[in-house]
Amino acid sequence: MEAMEYNTERKHLILREYGRNVQRMVAYLATIEDQEKRNSYAATLVELMKSINPNVKDVPEYDHKVWDDLFIISGFKLDVKGPYAPPAPEVLVKKPDRVVYKYNKIKFKHYGRSLEILIENAMKLTDEQKIKGAVIAIGRLMKSFYQTWNKEEISDQLIMKTIERLSDDHLKMDLEEVTEFKLFDSSRKENFNRNRPRSFHQNKNQNRRPNPNQIKRRR
Repeated sequence: MEAMEYNTERKHLILREYGRNVQRMVAYLATIEDQEKRNSYAATLVELMKSINPNVKDVPEYDHKVWDDLFIISGFKLDVKGPYAPPAPEVLVKKPDRVVYKYNKIKFKHYGRSLEILIENAMKLTDEQKIKGAVIAIGRLMKSFYQTWNKEEISDQLIMKTIERLSDDHLKMDLEEVTEFKLFDSSRKENFNRNRPRSFHQNKNQNRRPNPNQIKRRR
């Protein structure tokens, strides 16, 4: 009876997309002494690897990639002559190329490029109320960003100066109004009833229709 093989006893699976059986075939391939036979078996195994992992067909030069995978699975120890030169072991530890961003000069990196885009969009507005609303929204966003990474509070004055600097002094707002009404405080709730007359609730009760049941009781 064949002994059961546990996962803890198995060798590390190098490329999971091909499975453990392919890894065993590669290990067997390395034991073949005859060079021509080993080359022939390697070409056959590459075709098998293509059928097991058809997704590689979507990769440019996928045939080259599968041959590279064959050498990687062997630990770069396989001695076969294929259509491509064997890859260097350094390919597994090669650092990815540095991403070149479209916008390299971000004035305030802790706020990010997204905030600068919001300010640029706000500068395109012409309606005064919409501009004011945009400045308030940007100020609240900046305050929340700052409080995420810092324990101390950031002053409304510093936020306003930053907005003015990023907008080249196009976006301005009365600092006293911002401070007095805490407009940059994200937890502040707008009081939409502040412009209503004090007698609003009284008038509302007076205009309410009488309940017929109450009229009967009065009689």
